[in-house]
Amino acid sequence: MNARHHHIVDARHNQLLAALPAAEWDRWQPHLEPMDMRLGQVLCESGDTPTYAYFPTTAIVSLMYLTHDGASAEFAVVGKDGMVGISLFMGGNATPGRAVVQSAGQGYRLHARSVKNEVERAGPALSVLLRYTQAMIAQVAQTAICNRFHSIEQQLCRRLLLGLDRSPSDELVMTQELAASLLGVRREGVTAAACKLQQAGVIRYRRGRIAVLDRARLERRTCECYAMAKKEHDRLLPMSLAA
Repeated sequence: MNARHHHIVDARHNQLLAALPAAEWDRWQPHLEPMDMRLGQVLCESGDTPTYAYFPTTAIVSLMYLTHDGASAEFAVVGKDGMVGISLFMGGNATPGRAVVQSAGQGYRLHARSVKNEVERAGPALSVLLRYTQAMIAQVAQTAICNRFHSIEQQLCRRLLLGLDRSPSDELVMTQELAASLLGVRREGVTAAACKLQQAGVIRYRRGRIAVLDRARLERRTCECYAMAKKEHDRLLPMSLAA
């Protein structure tokens, strides 16, 4: 699973790792393992106890709930802003949803034992992790509100912005079928919304790739959920996602 790249992205490209105080970083760094995160790779299944915590640098991971009949919906997005595996230090151990790579890239993993050892120290690293968890709760809450009350176009705009914030480019790998699965809506609704955005010159959709042409207009066409979740993240972890 580990990967030694000809060019490995610095672990501190992950903003949660970058937020660690120097002493904590010095302890964590030798235990961080670089890895490729492949498109569609499942990092953890719902109900499992994670073996590792994952820190994406250029990859994007979806946290998803799946129903018994096979339907799914995304409840949070993790990229260079955070980590997969908060259950390791929240006391519950088992993860509530499936973590699946939706945009391939690089990242790092840290063994669960190392995470738990750090938490038991109850030092500055724990404070950083708990602030991130609060930011994640805000994202989950806004996703729930958005999915319940806002239009499919607004939901799609919000999801594109979340991906854009965590992507190294202005282009996202996302089919309409995937977007429908992430939002928990019918594909026809996503197709109609994407067509409206493309006709308005906000995005360009081609062969499963969505290029954002006008971010400012994309932000204006979404609902308040994106800005509110981002504001809470920036308050708790004052680091620009665009950094």
